Amino acid sequence: MSISKTVVASMIIVCSVTLWGCSKDVAETESVPFVMVTQPNSTHNEQKSYAGDVQARQQTALAFRVGGQIVERYVDVGDQVKVGQVLAKLDVQDAQLQLNAANAQLENAQSAAKNAEDELKRFKQLLPINAVSRSQYDAVDNQYKAALSNLKQAQSNYDVSRNQTGYNQLVANKNGVITARNIEVGQVIAAGQAAYQVAIAGDRDVVIGVPEQAIAEIKVGQTAWITLWSKPEDKFAAYVREISPAADQSRTFSVKVALREGNAAIQLGQSARVFFNQLHQNVLSVPLSSVSANGQQAYVWVVKSDQSIHKVPVSLGAYGHDSVPVLSGLNATDYVVIGGVHLLREKQKIQPIDRENRTVKIQAGAPS
Repeated sequence: MSISKTVVASMIIVCSVTLWGCSKDVAETESVPFVMVTQPNSTHNEQKSYAGDVQARQQTALAFRVGGQIVERYVDVGDQVKVGQVLAKLDVQDAQLQLNAANAQLENAQSAAKNAEDELKRFKQLLPINAVSRSQYDAVDNQYKAALSNLKQAQSNYDVSRNQTGYNQLVANKNGVITARNIEVGQVIAAGQAAYQVAIAGDRDVVIGVPEQAIAEIKVGQTAWITLWSKPEDKFAAYVREISPAADQSRTFSVKVALREGNAAIQLGQSARVFFNQLHQNVLSVPLSSVSANGQQAYVWVVKSDQSIHKVPVSLGAYGHDSVPVLSGLNATDYVVIGGVHLLREKQKIQPIDRENRTVKIQAGAPS
């Protein structure tokens, strides 16, 4: 029995010493020597970004002005084209036949006009000597005028047929690159049907979709910067050039952001991301490192005038890169703890310092 009592007594002593040591550690952590604090910032710099793709500022659809069957196609998607370059041709047989018919009608009208003119000249010579009546002269004169009208009509028909023969060639009207092709050799197309889509050489835009709840924050001329998915380390200065006045079917507004520089380094169709910095005045914000949460409730540690800390629930806005706006729960004169907030406890005494390791004095009567 004496041995058992001795063992039990020894265990009690060991546990007592252990508990005393634990309580001593807890007591030693009741006061944290130095804790960094700061006051909420009254301006919040919020950064938003939207995904988009690079497009040519000007694009145009090229089409034949007459219908027909495609017999030649000279360019494809991705090809560079220049002004005056022939892109495709239609079958010209029917157009040539129409041109020949119009030419024959023109020659016939020219002959008829020449005969009517000669007849009028003879009647002009016979009229003064009363060899012909006035009514006969007027009839010849009217025939001459009708012949001239027929000649003008035939000449116009010939010009139209000649132009339509030329329209059987599709010619580039701008320098650029082919982005879409809608024709094949042997295909019969109608007049005005788009054959090619051409991105005009020159300036580039990044087109993004902005949701309706955020479109009011974006203005024409607003500065932005762009990064490419393939080169995220490169940044390109840009500005908002155009905002669509109406939302599309996805309830987003199309916004065109123009590049200020670097057009030569950016290719059409590249994936890009547009960033906007928005400075909100009279909006309190705190560093991300000062915020913690208990379940779904976010909170910060506020320092009282006696240098003890108090957990204050807060309502937060959208998280930024290194700060977050506080919608409610804080005053501009409060001091909040930065960093290590998960290690602190309610009513714990601290020694507050600022970012330059200077002691911060909490004024008496500061909000608790």
